[in-house]
Amino acid sequence: MNKGRVLAAILVLSSTLIAGTAMANDHAEKGKKVFKKCIACHTVTAGKNKSGPSLAGIFGRKAGTAEGYTNYKGLKGADWTWDEAELDGYLANPGKFTKSKGKKKASMTFKLKKKADRENVIAYIKTLK
Repeated sequence: MNKGRVLAAILVLSSTLIAGTAMANDHAEKGKKVFKKCIACHTVTAGKNKSGPSLAGIFGRKAGTAEGYTNYKGLKGADWTWDEAELDGYLANPGKFTKSKGKKKASMTFKLKKKADRENVIAYIKTLK
């Protein structure tokens, strides 16, 4: 491979990465707006819980293990970790999702019916540390 082709490949990859990052940021910004529907019950501050647990750091965390939150019903003893697929299923229909996992019905009854809203909220949740 000659230097010109290598440089061209690097430029293509760089622009793809930049575009992908911009798209992810756009989804997260849209998700932050949709998340306003969730703030009655959830916070984004680690360790600060409301009627629902804080969602800071939830991505990649075992379900039902938010620090300082003890009001779990349908998630108590959960054996899954929150990732995109799990969050999508849960946000679409929490009760149906937890039952499919062999757990009691979830305390959360709110559903995000639109797939785009769930994708955007998940992108936002991924940014929370």
